[in-house]
Amino acid sequence: MFRNWGFLLGEIWVLLFFAAILGLTAGWLIWSRRAEGIDTEQLEADLAQCRAMQFDKEDRIRALEAELAEAQRAAGPRISGGKAADDEADFMLNGGSEAPATLTSPQGEPEAVRPAALEAPLSGTPDDLKRIKGIGPKLETLCHRLGFYHFSQIAAWTPEEVGWVDAHLEEFKGRVTRDDWVAQAKVLAEDDG
Repeated sequence: MFRNWGFLLGEIWVLLFFAAILGLTAGWLIWSRRAEGIDTEQLEADLAQCRAMQFDKEDRIRALEAELAEAQRAAGPRISGGKAADDEADFMLNGGSEAPATLTSPQGEPEAVRPAALEAPLSGTPDDLKRIKGIGPKLETLCHRLGFYHFSQIAAWTPEEVGWVDAHLEEFKGRVTRDDWVAQAKVLAEDDG
């Protein structure tokens, strides 16, 4: 019974050797064709172009926000919070008739309104927004990037402004409403005031 085992083991080794050669050849053919289809230099150039466009966009946004802040300062108290001028413009456009309190979307829902933002914190020091339940270091940095530095700013948000902020909190969407930042900010602004 064990006389032919040497022959069988030799045959198995030969078959394993041919299977390995066949597998390596097939893998080489598949991977070499896949590598030929990728133009890494073009991908790197596209990535560099996208990064440059992102920096250009961010610079343009900063420039526009600076122009807006300068225009608000130049206009004086008429544009405090950015809402009075809009109300006055609506009043004038409607021929002096009563202006609507808020704009509405075609579905009848109130449209989001961007709250007044600051370029930098007043007196150079922002409030510690992390004292509001639901705001951590990452979310505080995002709020600063959006121009919100003080409890008094957050406490003054209208429901339309809350909707705008909720929609612009990147991966934290809905946190303003869920954690009721406005009520918390009112308490903290009174305590600090």
